Amino acid sequence: MPRDHLRRFPRSSDQSRPAQARPGARPPRPDSRRAGPHPASGDAPADSTEWLFGPHAVEEALRAQRPLQYVMFVRERGAAPAPPSRLSALQALARSRGVPVRLEPRAAFEALARAHGAPHQGVLARAEVRPTLALETLLERAASGARCLVALDGIEDPHNLGAIARSAAAAGADGLILPARRAAGLTAAVQRAAAGALAYLPVARVGNLVHALEQLKAAGYWIYGLAESAPRTLWQTDWRGPVVLVIGGEGNGLHALVRQRCDQLVSIPMHQPHPGAGLASLNASVAAGIALFEIVRQRRGPSPV
Repeated sequence: MPRDHLRRFPRSSDQSRPAQARPGARPPRPDSRRAGPHPASGDAPADSTEWLFGPHAVEEALRAQRPLQYVMFVRERGAAPAPPSRLSALQALARSRGVPVRLEPRAAFEALARAHGAPHQGVLARAEVRPTLALETLLERAASGARCLVALDGIEDPHNLGAIARSAAAAGADGLILPARRAAGLTAAVQRAAAGALAYLPVARVGNLVHALEQLKAAGYWIYGLAESAPRTLWQTDWRGPVVLVIGGEGNGLHALVRQRCDQLVSIPMHQPHPGAGLASLNASVAAGIALFEIVRQRRGPSPV
């Protein structure tokens, strides 16, 4: 399959402006967090920490031995009955990992859930932030041979991002590539939608996805973009080499420059009950899951027909 001639695109010259100090502003304390066990209402974590919400995310973080400062469980007033077996098992797992366990009033949980827009289901954890990687570092960590990376172009819905991360981890992808702009961040909502998958899936942030795709081509990857109008289908594509699967945004799909950098655009065949039925596309996370497990199928089975 011939590749396009690589063209250079100018890097963006946008520079972030330095924050202006307020006249007479008090210099920040080295650590303004309270030393007590109870988190303040809406307490935002320091730059080096974040909250994990719900039993799925907390359990996967514990099993992956991610550094946690502590795990919090709801403490009901009065003589509360024994906790449900899953929460009891989580407490035991945390203690076996040497992670402190705290019982906090429900009001503290509700305040944090409102502040971060994520339900807690009675379990929270304060975690050390897992930093995103440079693309070069992700390439060094990727396994040799049949490698697979997933690049996202304009995925702004946190639930879609979390679901894609979950599918990518389950399919054994080597990592996720996110652009710095026009993309959802790794928020609490994303962590919850991923249901713990981000504890295992390396994530790289890139300033310019077009340049990142050029770099990936130079490293030997073939770039395949999902596009509903592409004449070549997912099933007609050989996915057994080093590949990058590029998923477009929820509304507009792949941006024009990203489409140009793809070696091949591929589509998922859609059944139409009748002309104009409006079933021309799938949700981004659903499409990503279908494509990822076609990659798995080809790599574990016979050659594609």
